[in-house]
Amino acid sequence: MADHRYDPKEIEPRWQKVWEDEQTWHVENGEATDRDKSYVLVMLPYPSGEPHIGHLKVYSVGDAVAHFHRRNGLRVLNPMGYDAFGLPAENHAIKTGQHPRVSTDEAIIEFRKAFHEWGVSIDWSREFGTHEPRYYRWTQWIFLALYERGLAYRKEAAVKWCPNDQTVLANEQVIDGRCERCGWEVEVKQLEQWFFRITDYADRLLDDLDTIEWPEHVKTMQRNWIGRSEGAEVKFRCEELDTDYPVFTTRPDTLFGATFFVLAPEHPDVLRLAAGTPHEREVREYVRRALTESAEERGAEDREKTGVPLGRTVTNPVNAEEIAMFVADYVLAGYGTGAIMAVPGQDERDWEFAEEFGLPIIRTVQPPEGFDGNAYLGDGPAINSGPLNGLHVAEAKKKIIEELERAGWGTATITYKLRDWLFSRQRYWGEPFPIVYDETGLPVALPESMLPVELPEMSDFQPRIVADDEETLPEPPLARAEQWVTVEADLGEGTKTYLRETNTMPQWAGSCWYYLRYIDPHNDNRFVDPVKEAYWMPVDLYIGGVEHAVLHLLYARFWHKVLYDLGHISSFEPFRRLFNQGYIQAYAYTDERGSYVPAEEVSEVDGGRYVWNGRPVRRQYGKMGKSLKNVVTPDEMCAQYGADTFRVYEMSMGPLEVSRPWETRAVVGAQRFLQRVWRAVVDEQTGAVRVVDTPADEQTRRLLHRVIDGVRGDMEGIRFNTAIAKLIELTNRVTVVGGSGTPREVAEPLVLMVAPFAPHIAEELWRRLGHEDSLAYADFPVADPALLVTESVTYPVQVNGKVRGRVQVAADAAEDAVRAAALAAVADHVTGEPRKVIVVPGRMVSVVV
Repeated sequence: MADHRYDPKEIEPRWQKVWEDEQTWHVENGEATDRDKSYVLVMLPYPSGEPHIGHLKVYSVGDAVAHFHRRNGLRVLNPMGYDAFGLPAENHAIKTGQHPRVSTDEAIIEFRKAFHEWGVSIDWSREFGTHEPRYYRWTQWIFLALYERGLAYRKEAAVKWCPNDQTVLANEQVIDGRCERCGWEVEVKQLEQWFFRITDYADRLLDDLDTIEWPEHVKTMQRNWIGRSEGAEVKFRCEELDTDYPVFTTRPDTLFGATFFVLAPEHPDVLRLAAGTPHEREVREYVRRALTESAEERGAEDREKTGVPLGRTVTNPVNAEEIAMFVADYVLAGYGTGAIMAVPGQDERDWEFAEEFGLPIIRTVQPPEGFDGNAYLGDGPAINSGPLNGLHVAEAKKKIIEELERAGWGTATITYKLRDWLFSRQRYWGEPFPIVYDETGLPVALPESMLPVELPEMSDFQPRIVADDEETLPEPPLARAEQWVTVEADLGEGTKTYLRETNTMPQWAGSCWYYLRYIDPHNDNRFVDPVKEAYWMPVDLYIGGVEHAVLHLLYARFWHKVLYDLGHISSFEPFRRLFNQGYIQAYAYTDERGSYVPAEEVSEVDGGRYVWNGRPVRRQYGKMGKSLKNVVTPDEMCAQYGADTFRVYEMSMGPLEVSRPWETRAVVGAQRFLQRVWRAVVDEQTGAVRVVDTPADEQTRRLLHRVIDGVRGDMEGIRFNTAIAKLIELTNRVTVVGGSGTPREVAEPLVLMVAPFAPHIAEELWRRLGHEDSLAYADFPVADPALLVTESVTYPVQVNGKVRGRVQVAADAAEDAVRAAALAAVADHVTGEPRKVIVVPGRMVSVVV
């Protein structure tokens, strides 16, 4: 007897080929007068290694939304690309000699293959990688647009350097003093770097958060990162160096209590100030050590206060007193100017530092009677403050700012924790800058006609260190491409010799604007056609991990606003709605350096101890990902269970925004659900369709429409686990009362609702139900409102003991709903607020006025 059971190995490849051959997911660009659109975008993946089940989860989320929107009449853009520049491919190249382009392109092939096998409904005509010259030509063009607007500049800065990856790291890439990717201890270098003036957009980046539908905790993270504060900037003068050092303070009223002056280890003048003093060597070592620690560690309240004198003094502008200068790690470069006036009487950390170093403490605000603490942070009359004495904090602030502005020593200002964006990397595998340098070392922008500036072919990608006086500095690999570095060009002053910039852009560059290029990926004349951009933008739903809550999203918003100001795009925010999916979690292992080792190569010994290559390793639980080397690839399990099963399982694990541990055994439950859906339509013994045209019974019909209504609401709210739970309930009902067959009025809506989660089986069942066309654009079911009404109860409504009306409500209506309906029914008899409303369940409502 033939076996007609559900077989994903037979079904899924067939439908994947149909979709590919018929270009089912291809979408034409629309115009403003055309039908409504939905731009659904999942953050583009980094193509290294193999795709894992974490990728399957996030792309299944976006795909389910795309299916739902298509089948509600929207034109849906669901594209795919690859964030293809970055360290992993280059580190692989350094280790193996394989060109990073080769390993990246090989990984892209694996990702494309996986997306096909998972049945993700991608418009492949828009695909690109950020490493392709046809794409990064426009990344370079956008850089030049920012440069010409004065938003890109170079300066020397203390940067965090990974000696293993041989590159500068952003603050967020340093965890516990180590590189987040490789685990090596971070060092500090002073380097000439490119920066973007993202601080010029701080207010708009902050204020415009109110215009978008993002999770509140993500908005809070961005607000905290931007860190707007109002106060005053005050100049303290170092006479020895003939230099003014500005500080930002929210409490200028406490200036008379400033008894010492502290610079952050990152401050660019720290080493210059210490040079030639007895403290020079100690300062240099302190700075190196401090910059390997995180801001959270350095800012911890219970941390012992440490620091080193700089051997210099500054003058307090309000009383002309000389106060000592220090470098201390509790001061962070991310706040204000990277320097503080220390007022121990009004700041607990300054108090602790003053006690540690025997420095004066002067209170400038009178504490209340009975106060027995150290620093006093509250309001009160000013003391020891000259002309401010007797004024409370708000009045004192106002008066001292007026005095500072009159004397030219300060001004009212607003400052931000946000720092300008460091935009250089000393690596090969990144976008070249479209910048050359003339004989004087000044940067010169290349014209658009010379774009793209392509990476030269190289075989040695190893960054090197060269000596420069006492410091060792990195030499980017591109510096060794001598023929590429030297450029003969006429850039407006006749043909001259120029030298190219040998740093490359960070990985963030390509991902800052890729969503715009999806709209018009083959345009050779513009980065995006304005008519197409006006139709598709903004992105309606952006899906990705919360780890991108600050940097990627902040940087993309910044570039987008600049392009908006330049008139190239129509929307001032790129992503209208944001959804952060939770992680798939699994065990990871680190060696003695803190570097991650391959989880599949770790063995457990002696119950609770773990070894890798004979060395002990430490086990931890975290996000599944390539950097943690703990990925589970879905290939083998998809071959066993089918992609639809895995999609359903990952969508039903729980709320999608919550991280969940991976449990392979639990996949069986999703498989059984799809098998029941199959049996609701197909006879497993004969293969015949077991659907009948006889009506469903009343209870089944009412359940069907409650499920339709509930699933529709869950789809809109991205509550896929509860949507699948409702579909399981309906399938179980069909299984119980199926008898000779499933009523068509139930079977077809069931298949249509299953489709966003399990598109292959749904297409197969739809075809077997007699439909020639794909269900890709079939209407999503709509509930009949009449069938959503449950059994009702009629309540007589009394007003002061007399029946004045009646109200009919659902039998399971909440008491508040009954009360509200009753008051509406007798509104003509009730003036003002009633004294009492008493609901006698199932019998009557009594209103007392």
